[in-house]
Amino acid sequence: MNTITTNHKFRFFPFSICLLITLVIGFVASLVTRPQIAGWYSMLNKPSFNPPSWLFAPVWTVIYILIATAAYMVWERRDNTPNYATAKAVYIIQLTLNFLWSIVFFGLHQIIWALLVIIVLWIMIVLNIRWFGKFSKTAGWLLLPYFLWVSFATILNLSIYLLNR
Repeated sequence: MNTITTNHKFRFFPFSICLLITLVIGFVASLVTRPQIAGWYSMLNKPSFNPPSWLFAPVWTVIYILIATAAYMVWERRDNTPNYATAKAVYIIQLTLNFLWSIVFFGLHQIIWALLVIIVLWIMIVLNIRWFGKFSKTAGWLLLPYFLWVSFATILNLSIYLLNR
């Protein structure tokens, strides 16, 4: 594993691929989410700390850019060790759970199952920070806003579940 910080030249194409992957996941999830905002979601009881609906898209866009940047930084320092394989697997799992949450919550209207998904997602983000940090401390730190937002979203999901049982 490469733990020495080296000066890597920025490569636009690989960064673009990392960015495209995360933004496409967010965009496809939004196709399920957006139609539900004015309908099903608006009918739910929500806690007083529920943010306005317009806030979610810009926050998620910034978070997806940070996730992509962190992934690119780790990809730049990739090697053939089990640590890199684990970091990549954790990354893929957390991205999959991120996408799955929108499907379960907004697409299927399954608030309790979405809560379970987001709890596992939260754990995977913690693991993602840990494994990315082995390759780049900065990459690990770039995931902190993601961790904080999903922590908030977990509390929000739980509150919505409790208010709508």
